[in-house]
Amino acid sequence: MHLHIPKAGGAIAALTAFFFLTLSTTIRAQNIDTAAIKAMVAGKKDTAKSKIKPYKEVVPATAKTSKGFFLIHKVDDRWLAEIPDSLLGRDILVVTRIVKGPTGYYNLLKALAGALSYAGDAINQSVIRFERLTDDKVFLRSVSYIEHSDDSSANGLHQNVQDNNVQPIEAAFPVKAVNEAGKSVVIDLTDFINSESEVLYFNAQLKPFLGLAGLAADRSFIQNIKAFPMNIEIKTVRTYNGAPGTGVHSYELNSSVVLLPSNPMRSRPADLRIGLFYDSYIDFDADPQAVRPGNHIWRWRMEPKPEDQERYLRGELVEPAKPIVIYIDPETPKKWVPYLIQGINDWQSAFEKAGFKNAIVGKEAPVGDSTWSMEDARHSVLLYHASPIENANGPSIKDPRTGEILETHINWFHNVMQLLYNWYFIQAAAVDPRARHPHFDDSLMGTLIRFVSSHEVGHTLGMQHNFGASSTVAVDSLRSKAWVDAHGHTPSIMDYARFDYVAQPEDGIDENGLFPHIGDYDKWTINWGYRWLPATISAEAEKDTLNAWIVRQLASGPQYFYGAQTNPFNPMGNPNNPDPRDQSEDLGDDAMKASEYGIRNLKRIEPHLMEWTMDRHDDYGKLEAMYSALVGQYARYMGHVLKNIGGEMITPKLPDQQGPVIAYPGKEKQQRAMAFLNTQLFTTPTWLIDEKLYSLGVGDFDHVAKIQTAVIDGLIEPSRIHQLLQQEEALGSKAYTVTGMLHDLQSGLFSELADGKPIDAHRRMIQKYYVNKLVVMLGADTSVRREVQSTSDGFTSIKTSAKALAASIKQAMPRYPAGVMHEHLTDLYDRLEGTLKPRN
Repeated sequence: MHLHIPKAGGAIAALTAFFFLTLSTTIRAQNIDTAAIKAMVAGKKDTAKSKIKPYKEVVPATAKTSKGFFLIHKVDDRWLAEIPDSLLGRDILVVTRIVKGPTGYYNLLKALAGALSYAGDAINQSVIRFERLTDDKVFLRSVSYIEHSDDSSANGLHQNVQDNNVQPIEAAFPVKAVNEAGKSVVIDLTDFINSESEVLYFNAQLKPFLGLAGLAADRSFIQNIKAFPMNIEIKTVRTYNGAPGTGVHSYELNSSVVLLPSNPMRSRPADLRIGLFYDSYIDFDADPQAVRPGNHIWRWRMEPKPEDQERYLRGELVEPAKPIVIYIDPETPKKWVPYLIQGINDWQSAFEKAGFKNAIVGKEAPVGDSTWSMEDARHSVLLYHASPIENANGPSIKDPRTGEILETHINWFHNVMQLLYNWYFIQAAAVDPRARHPHFDDSLMGTLIRFVSSHEVGHTLGMQHNFGASSTVAVDSLRSKAWVDAHGHTPSIMDYARFDYVAQPEDGIDENGLFPHIGDYDKWTINWGYRWLPATISAEAEKDTLNAWIVRQLASGPQYFYGAQTNPFNPMGNPNNPDPRDQSEDLGDDAMKASEYGIRNLKRIEPHLMEWTMDRHDDYGKLEAMYSALVGQYARYMGHVLKNIGGEMITPKLPDQQGPVIAYPGKEKQQRAMAFLNTQLFTTPTWLIDEKLYSLGVGDFDHVAKIQTAVIDGLIEPSRIHQLLQQEEALGSKAYTVTGMLHDLQSGLFSELADGKPIDAHRRMIQKYYVNKLVVMLGADTSVRREVQSTSDGFTSIKTSAKALAASIKQAMPRYPAGVMHEHLTDLYDRLEGTLKPRN
């Protein structure tokens, strides 16, 4: 894109000339006395200094002082900060979290919707600097690192970037006093903290989402401010008027003001071939003739102690200078604490691959220690929330300059246990008798908690989901006890590969093989992200070393493959990943085989749903939930198979790696996928029609019908048709074509027509739905038609398939001379003909 700047001609030139002429005339006419100006400026300085009072007058002996990197003085109801001159201009991270969330039904709904309402939720994060730009004021700037240049040479752009990125001044503080030594200034923070500053509190975009209107200043106040060596903790109560009908909302908040390291950690560039979170920025140094995106991964500062560096480089295991310690919320139910700690400590084996022992430790939080606080940004904590949310997550706070993770507050919601129950029951009850109960014993539930704890801790270490990990394991291996005991059913606990649902009762696989563990991929990723390199190695040499590690490791085995959750080449524009290897909740290298085994186990569980999940005091709501969970698992199997049709396999590579970056599932595999859907889904799955459950008001066949219609939508949606056309363009006769896919689909959906077999009500419904989709796609003035029409051959294939179907229906109608089936086929034929016949 080019920016065209108009030439200064005509009216613009005249206006410009007039402006400068007037300006110069004014300057000349004033005949300014330079000495007078100097005197005026000196007078202003004297006035400013006169407003600065003696230190002891501002900070009297009666002040209550908290000592940290700033001194915090409380004088009456005012909160003063004494800022050393050495810390002016230093980067400071501000993180505000909820200490206590608002009560009320409305806030419960917000929490269920994922809004910020629970203790530990971060509502704001920003970087600031204090600067003394004039004698009488200290200014607070907010700081952004979106544009980056370190090159200050004659050809570099460092100064240019600085000049064109003036950071905004958010607040100004009059200097109240200067200490006797003249090495620090005192300012009053009270009014700023009590204001509606977006540096500290909810921003304008977040407030409406939370139903917050204006601040009720008379019910908002500062509770306490406490200083520590590297951080200052500000506790406040904030009360907001709510949106109409929502009442008033009061929060207790804690703002951690953290001094960022004066020696920033060396950043490490991200790589698409390995799944670590990263920050992006605009890099003006990477290419002297272009502007490139830059990035750095998120990781903790993991370094050997100076005295251990030589031992470390020789390959000996050493303890890090600063291990990662994660405390468990003291309000956590005691019986779950050991399992949560085990989930944290399980990562020690991964850090040993990076050369560090005892690198991460889970601990119980200190009890009765007034110097320890969960809100203190120096401490990482797993927070236990009494919440109906079925989830857990592992956010972390990082230094935006380098990606250094500074701390984590893992959110653990009590009702995640319901989710764990559902997962394990549906996926493992066929092979594990312990799962066949309305409530799991503490040992089983504790082991489930340990697994999720490990997964969330992985996120806090910087690891993304690896949805491709489980696809590297052969389905037959998932039924081998020896294999899963040795390797696990997935090489990454960061995959959504919950439990080994492929295992059959006769395989004898126990808990060790059913559960995911920290695997080969996880250990390799921690090694790549955390292995320490000496500061003497250049940035270019580091890139070469990191690349060599990846090339060597990926060549050594498929278990090190990383499959992104989103499209690695277009995560923002079209985040959907078309790669059938990279799926959530799947297992194995063949979705058809894995799903068939999974369905066998669902068929074993379904007849026992009431027996295995119901207490005598339960109502049928729980049974309804478990039936829905079972049908939902069946739906996932269909989705796993569907993604193979028209799929595109993306494997990011650099030129020193062999093989294609883009590939496609084979034609035979896609044909098997369509055959699977015709057999397992479009042929009425009568095993899911449970009249006994229906009689109790539990479920109905609409559960299955919705899956059938969703898969039909997915098969003939414009994007999949486009993907199939791309394959045909790339592979020619070796491709699975749109025409071939539609032929196979119609042959399955209308298989009764060939020999006049009865068409049951379920089949009639799905046939009507399919024909209606064709009518919509071929009809005039629809967005769907326009999308498909733009692909040309796709529209032709749909129209040709519709004509073929109409002919097949017409030919079959004599086999159904009367009754509901005859009327059904007549209806379908009329719909198709009405769309296909030429319009006048």
